[in-house]
Amino acid sequence: MATSTVTTTTFDAEVLKSSLPVLVDFWAEWCGPCRALGPILEEISDEYGSKIKIVKLNTDEESAIAIKYGVLALPTMNVFVNGEVVKTIVGAKPKPVLLKDLASFIA
Repeated sequence: MATSTVTTTTFDAEVLKSSLPVLVDFWAEWCGPCRALGPILEEISDEYGSKIKIVKLNTDEESAIAIKYGVLALPTMNVFVNGEVVKTIVGAKPKPVLLKDLASFIA
């Protein structure tokens, strides 16, 4: 299950109203660590897509949402459950560390 892109238009339906936990990857094209994180998130999405949905939000194009959720550094990943942020992960991390951070959502 590949990651998908969310926008202001799709954020409510895809993230806030999702029945699954949703990891939102706040990223930008110019951010090197964000680009490095992309393939890792794709792998996690492929392996755990039945338990957690992973979506990407381009902060240059959708700055209002990034501002709303207080995103000050990239990459930032927020995990939403029932429309609420329950975990924030800042910075690019290797896959094993991310899996550990997400363990309670993908167990």
